[in-house]
Amino acid sequence: MATVELRFSAQPEHVRTARLVAAAVARRVGVDEAVLDEVRLAVGEACSRAVGLHLSNGLTAPVRVVLTEEEKSFSIEVGDEVPGPSGGTVPGLQAALDPDGDTEDEMGLAVISGLVDDVEVISGEAGGTIRMSWPLSGPGGGELP
Repeated sequence: MATVELRFSAQPEHVRTARLVAAAVARRVGVDEAVLDEVRLAVGEACSRAVGLHLSNGLTAPVRVVLTEEEKSFSIEVGDEVPGPSGGTVPGLQAALDPDGDTEDEMGLAVISGLVDDVEVISGEAGGTIRMSWPLSGPGGGELP
């Protein structure tokens, strides 16, 4: 299992870089070409959400992106350090949507749930993580750099 970890300061201009890195790594490990736009968009939404949470809560900690090649899938975790309710893992984003929450935040989560079939939201006192995964195209996949 190979992993690439990216950390960037919570500034909107760094989201594009995270998207490009995620797409490049996804292509290299063997994610189907037809899905790369979905990877790019989902990572952009998740990173934009994390940046927005950091900025609105006055946090200077970096946003964390972890890209992992597993045996049959490629996963991306986007983490923030904004404390949330300790709910553990919530399968699917629909269960994570808060009716009293931020509308912009909910829109980002709704976009991600439309782009990614396998997604979960993890929240706790140390922050939150959106974990997304995609299947690999087959044995022709590459290895992480």
